[in-house]
Amino acid sequence: MKKLIFLSFILSALVLGSCGDKGSQGELVGVGDAGDWFEPNPYGMIFVPQGSFNMGLNDQDISFANTQQAKTVSIDPFWMDETEITNSEYKQFVYWVRDSIAKRLLVAADFEEFKKEIDEEKMAATNPDYDHDDPETCLLNWDIDLDWNRPDEDFQTALSELYLPMHERFYKQKEIDSRKLIFSYEWIDLKQAAKRSNQYYYNEDFTGGEYKGTVVNSKGETIPVKDRSAFIMHGKINVYPDTLVWMRDYTYSYNEPFARRYFWHAAYNNYPVVGVNWNQANAFAIWRTDLMRNYQQSQGEPVFQDYRLPSEAEWEYAARGGLDLSMYPWGGIYTRNVHGCFIANFKPLRGRYGDDGANRTLAVKKFAPNEYHLYDMAGNVSEWTSNAYDESAYSYTHDLNPDYRYNARAEDPPALKRKVIRGGSWKDVAYYLQVGARDYEYQDSAKSYIGFRCVRSYMGNDEFAWDANNF
Repeated sequence: MKKLIFLSFILSALVLGSCGDKGSQGELVGVGDAGDWFEPNPYGMIFVPQGSFNMGLNDQDISFANTQQAKTVSIDPFWMDETEITNSEYKQFVYWVRDSIAKRLLVAADFEEFKKEIDEEKMAATNPDYDHDDPETCLLNWDIDLDWNRPDEDFQTALSELYLPMHERFYKQKEIDSRKLIFSYEWIDLKQAAKRSNQYYYNEDFTGGEYKGTVVNSKGETIPVKDRSAFIMHGKINVYPDTLVWMRDYTYSYNEPFARRYFWHAAYNNYPVVGVNWNQANAFAIWRTDLMRNYQQSQGEPVFQDYRLPSEAEWEYAARGGLDLSMYPWGGIYTRNVHGCFIANFKPLRGRYGDDGANRTLAVKKFAPNEYHLYDMAGNVSEWTSNAYDESAYSYTHDLNPDYRYNARAEDPPALKRKVIRGGSWKDVAYYLQVGARDYEYQDSAKSYIGFRCVRSYMGNDEFAWDANNF
């Protein structure tokens, strides 16, 4: 009997398989495998399910600024970094930029092993503009690590451009010139591409067409849209954190040890990175996206990840952890637990900084997470969001994934460069730790109390994804 059942199962499978092989048989069956999509948990990120909440303060507005009107909003599901980006994680970005510059210098000096081996005919067919002999644009070989102490005079001469000149060295120490750690990147400005004036107009017989609109490019120039390349923005930025913020942010305060060691010493590897401005944080997210995409392409996997800074609404929704009316991420109205211990890193008791465990920042995960298992959503360091700051933004943004952005140019006035920061920091009083409290800083300013974390949109909009991915 068992053999008969097993044989009938095989025959059924063969029949079903043969039907699929013959095509749709005139029926509407769609393409691809329906219902089989599953997005694996990204490393170091937590799933935040979709939902609605009341955005805004849950206590008195002690500043009387009236910038947090209560508003019910809905948020799509997304992934969020479990902690703020740490020094160790940001150093991976800095090292990548350093190594890519070094390898291009070596390729220019005829060290061909640092150039990726490719099928030049195939590359020419897919990308006629690609020049494999140009050290500035050729594909690099990331399978070979750099031996910075390689005893080769030509090798060391090629890398010498990356180091500080002798007269600028402190104590004659050979160090990388951080001013040369420039990251070149690009992104797609979908906001401008989505304008009706920038849509593609077909001619009458649909044999071609044209764009009729204009776009403001990354240099702030208004240019006509000739093709889709007009929506590709280009940027360059120095990726090295401003380590001198520890001294610049305070007067008559001794912070030299942090200025010298906070970013580089292994003792601070798991501390949140600071001294990174909003532009650098965005560049990090773009680099992180490319890092994952390049790996997926090398494995023949579908490419779908896009890392970014969270919107202000996403950040507050995640900080609340599903506790809609809570004042703080932990759900209570007090900053101490039942044992009388502070439960976040901030400025308690009118300036007794160390009573919560640290005078300045602390390593991540030193305090309990919120209900979504996200750490340090209050205190330690404030966090950049993707949104521009406007006191009245709650009045006009949409109630579904509210989002207000403005890509300020270098020549814009300071008021247009304000970006929302959330969460409060080690130097803030408890008010700024509230999930609904909002503040701002300028996008080109780095501070010793501002860090960031990334998010990634969830592929789909499934209210049951929380159960599927976390239990």
